Amino acid sequence: MSMSEEVWFRHANPWSGWTRFATYPFLILAFWSRAWIGIWFLIPVAVVFIWTWLNPRVFPKPESTNNWMSKGVFGEKIFTERKKTETQIPSHHVTAANITTITSTIGVAILVYGLVVLEIWPTVAGASIGILGKTWYVDRMVWLY
Repeated sequence: MSMSEEVWFRHANPWSGWTRFATYPFLILAFWSRAWIGIWFLIPVAVVFIWTWLNPRVFPKPESTNNWMSKGVFGEKIFTERKKTETQIPSHHVTAANITTITSTIGVAILVYGLVVLEIWPTVAGASIGILGKTWYVDRMVWLY
């Protein structure tokens, strides 16, 4: 997702970062709702995706960036733009980011399986692993900022 400097700064508002994290269970519930509302589950899925896109754009610039979430967002910006800006990132940070991304990806794969078969345990396990990986990733990004 490409974001302008203004959007990145708005996304550094802790409310943006934390409500983005809070979107995860709503996305799971939206996909799970196909068991109750059939094809209409696409409506709540679309709403969650729209909110995910809008989220970093609707919050005001933060009053302070001296907090974990803001630092994580700015670290992520540095990391994701490292090739474009030719910023040198120490290799151990790149390795850590790769490990956390792999962890998240494994979690999401398990989560998707759970959602496809509508089984609670793989859904919860996958979500937990995915959130753990993402939280760990953000924590590593704090180190870059």
